[in-house]
Amino acid sequence: MNRVVVVGSGSLARAVCHSTAVVADRPVTVTVVGRDAARSAEVAYVAGARAALSGTPARFRSAAVALDDDAELAALIADQTPDAVLHCASVQSPWESVTAPSGWTGLLAEAGFGATAPLHALLASRVAGAVRRSGVPARFLNACFPDAVNPILAARGLPIDAGLGNVALLTASMRAALGLGPGDRLRVLAHHVHLYPPAGPGEEALAWAGDVPVADVTGALAGQRACRRAELNAVTGHTAALLLRDWRPGAVVHTNLPGPNGLPGGYPVRITDDGMTLDLPAGWDRARAIAWNTRAGSREGIRVAADRVHFEGRAEAALRAYLPDLADGFPVAELESVAARLLDLRAGLRAEPATGTRAG
Repeated sequence: MNRVVVVGSGSLARAVCHSTAVVADRPVTVTVVGRDAARSAEVAYVAGARAALSGTPARFRSAAVALDDDAELAALIADQTPDAVLHCASVQSPWESVTAPSGWTGLLAEAGFGATAPLHALLASRVAGAVRRSGVPARFLNACFPDAVNPILAARGLPIDAGLGNVALLTASMRAALGLGPGDRLRVLAHHVHLYPPAGPGEEALAWAGDVPVADVTGALAGQRACRRAELNAVTGHTAALLLRDWRPGAVVHTNLPGPNGLPGGYPVRITDDGMTLDLPAGWDRARAIAWNTRAGSREGIRVAADRVHFEGRAEAALRAYLPDLADGFPVAELESVAARLLDLRAGLRAEPATGTRAG
């Protein structure tokens, strides 16, 4: 990809740009877009300096836009004509439980990460809508809880090619632990929930090295799971940079991505000029893989079916005490109003003491 727009200026956007600066093997121009002009410029400067020192043909620039202004976003995308738009901005920080614990983070610890899906989907939906409105045939890749958000975008009829992170991060971790190189085939079925140790037998991620099942996935992921989550964005950003480098006309890319074509959870995929298809191991078909990931998502308290988001289990129980009419879920068409109500709830609970901690 020769022209890329990265939406966001936080730690993941920085990691994507920093890695792109050193792995680019052909000319690429990356425009960092955020609400804060100074922060976006800072990301572009550091990445540009890294590219110059590394001698790569990557170039970086920045722009500031209001991410809630669909027309402004669409105009910027139309002006940049990118090959891909990477969305890395959310109204809910995954680190809030560590940086500012409160009653809100306590609720999320009780409800599970699935309860945050509407907040992660809010800006992703707006940016996806701006991509569609721009008329530019850009790939849209979402890094904000893609395992659950990408199905919401698809249900809303918005463009979504795939996600970033999660299963890609798990794949990188297993490659390192198993001593596999870039050319060694590793297929992984995994959901965001698998960033953490499994809750019980039979709930671990699944992986195949070549055609052989990986026997000890839990052991292979132990190093990653022992890391502070903020440190892992350096790996996630690198996986995204490599994807951008390798996804080019005429190439065949075998990798593992979350939310491909709006599916729930993460899958092995094959990317060609004809599009992105699932690349499942022997004995697995599309329906079985989707059902497996849907069950994994339910353990985080969320399931997207047709045009409705369903909160389940712990998420449903925790939300019922605060927003009883939303505890069962909501139609995807009501995303904006649901996110607004969650933001109001967050504002109130932030004034209360924390009852639990766990980052996303």
